[in-house]
Amino acid sequence: MDIPEKIERFSSCRGVSFEIKPHYDPFAIQTPAIINRSGGSKRSWIPWGSFSKVVPSSEMLERTMSRSSSHFCDLEFEDDDDDEVETLADIEEGPEEEKVKQVPQPLLPPPPKAAAVAGGKPKQSSRLSVILLDQGLFTVYKRLFVVCLATNITFLVLAATGNFQYARNRAALFSICNIFALVLCRSEAFLRVVFWLAVNVLGWPWVPLRLKTMTTSLLQSLGGIHSSCGISSIAWLIYSLVLTLKDRENTSSEIVGVASAILALLCLSSAAAFPLVRHLHHNVFERTHRFTGWTALALLWAFITLTISYDPKTKSYSEDIGSRLVKQQEFWFTLAITILIIVPWLTVRRVSVQVSSPSGHASIIKFQGGIKAGILGRISPSPFSEWHAFGIISDNKKEHMMLAGAVGDFTKSLVTQPPSHLWVRQVHFAGLPYLTNMYDRVLLVATGSGICVFLSFLLQPCKADVCLIWVTKNVEQNFGKEIKEMLSGHPQEKVIIHDTAVLGRPNVSDMSVATAKNWAAQVVIVTSNPEGSRDVVDACKGAGIPAFGPIWDS
Repeated sequence: MDIPEKIERFSSCRGVSFEIKPHYDPFAIQTPAIINRSGGSKRSWIPWGSFSKVVPSSEMLERTMSRSSSHFCDLEFEDDDDDEVETLADIEEGPEEEKVKQVPQPLLPPPPKAAAVAGGKPKQSSRLSVILLDQGLFTVYKRLFVVCLATNITFLVLAATGNFQYARNRAALFSICNIFALVLCRSEAFLRVVFWLAVNVLGWPWVPLRLKTMTTSLLQSLGGIHSSCGISSIAWLIYSLVLTLKDRENTSSEIVGVASAILALLCLSSAAAFPLVRHLHHNVFERTHRFTGWTALALLWAFITLTISYDPKTKSYSEDIGSRLVKQQEFWFTLAITILIIVPWLTVRRVSVQVSSPSGHASIIKFQGGIKAGILGRISPSPFSEWHAFGIISDNKKEHMMLAGAVGDFTKSLVTQPPSHLWVRQVHFAGLPYLTNMYDRVLLVATGSGICVFLSFLLQPCKADVCLIWVTKNVEQNFGKEIKEMLSGHPQEKVIIHDTAVLGRPNVSDMSVATAKNWAAQVVIVTSNPEGSRDVVDACKGAGIPAFGPIWDS
């Protein structure tokens, strides 16, 4: 193969320069200079029809997280117990034997050195710091957390000082109410209804854009309420136990013991959900959170039964408590919590699947049944052990599929040992992409396998008029002919595919801002790795364009 005389130089979104051999690919679509702004939006009121191992070593974090690109994006953080750390960039780089041999070039002047930190090393942003810190100290998630916690603390102080007698007398009820709120914020069935209502109530051209973006921020950040209510429930239960121990003669040892066990389980569950633990040991977090929660719920029923049936005068338990039980608020809140937890598990099924792997880097999982655009689903090889969330690709007719990048133990096994059956939850859930339907004109930005959650908007009618940017490498080679055909036949101004094998790594942030302005997009929604999503969101907001990307606890 002849070597071109001129080697083009490109700059990645991280500012890292590199060289490729330019060649022509008819599937690569250049970003248009002028975008056709015509086209209306269609409205419908039809309702819903590995732990990626992060080694806790600064040297390893710097080596793996500072690679020049990470455009291979999944909607989950996989758990990976392998000895070697595989970064999200691997799909873009391709197999080792497929890399083009580069011609030595004269060295260019070195770029300015990064500001030194203690120890003389340049400052590096690890994946964890990007997820937890670089997304901002005053995000909507953190504001909701603070507001909810401050409200509970205020009520708790008022109760402790005797200025809120109802809360002082019913401290256990306030703890249960917080548990109900945190379960509600994580109920996929309930949130599916909330997201559907948001789209159909606010998804009209006359609704102010500011109201739509505020709603999107709120719905994306409900995890802040979930986390805050978890801590608040512990605080109220501690206060209730203190009051109970002060009035020890009017209670029983069984009630104190059960309440103490519930408190210990809540503390263990919250500790497992601490960001550092959750990120580094996701499977530990998931299993601890699930089984401690179930155990605490069973003990909560025992606590309510014992509390209502206990007679402090006779120091005994009454057997006839049915009529008294239904009159207690604690009973109804606990019943609601139980229903919210049980409902998703009633829809768990083991279904047949067809798994194919266009390359060793990704697998396509096919299921029966059409799904609306913007919906996500969970699959599992073992339902009581682990669940993995993926975006769904569907034309809303006969079947739907998921695109899973091989970045963790489970997703790698889909490539090496394709299963014939998987466990699924038949109640699919709505996430940030579903809110695309709330707007009139939207720019969707995806890198790598992040495309899967956006493809449905091209395959089926949707309320929004969308423009798609996809930054990836070798579409057909890495994702298969079927995915490539889904992207074909659309106007160039609506589907912009930046093949890094042909065009080099782009500045995704600048590309997003320019395209959003040309498209007259009301909002930008991005699905990439944490650093890439943050850069695009920050760049768009800096240009005055509302933008949203996945957050660590969305």
